[in-house]
Amino acid sequence: MAKKKSAKKSMSSGGSRPGVSARAAVKQARNGPKVVARKSPVHGRGMFALVDIAKGARIIEYKGRKITWAQADRWYADDDTKPSHTFLFTLDDRYVLDGNKGGNSARWINHSCKPNCESDIVDGRIWIEALRNIKAGEELYYDYNITLEDPHTPAEKRRWPCLCGNKGCRGTLLAKKR
Repeated sequence: MAKKKSAKKSMSSGGSRPGVSARAAVKQARNGPKVVARKSPVHGRGMFALVDIAKGARIIEYKGRKITWAQADRWYADDDTKPSHTFLFTLDDRYVLDGNKGGNSARWINHSCKPNCESDIVDGRIWIEALRNIKAGEELYYDYNITLEDPHTPAEKRRWPCLCGNKGCRGTLLAKKR
């Protein structure tokens, strides 16, 4: 948000920022951030729309270090006695993006059983897109649909609790297994 403000300020004062053309500064101010991370009433931090976002719009790229599942298993040992929490986003059967390393604010998007966003993987990049029109001020959510190799037992479902509170909430971040 500070970048957007300073771009407008330098524009209105007739100044320019070093290394940025006036045209680029105008474009940055006009196409500034669509979302911001802040405290969420649902869980920890969340992502909120700063502007109205149209259905189908690409909102933000989920960024992080590309690592193998083997690396993820080594770095983030699972503890059955604690609730699970992760910024790992599955790319495919071999790789995940680790939002803890080189990640951006997209990692703060919370889960909901009634999401207003979805992820789309294109050429190894993860994009968050709007499933419906989203109003400025609204929190962004997508369905994590986490699938474990092990059965989704009642104990596992409790380790991955959903806090969305929506009507029809399945009570867990875990996907329904077929």
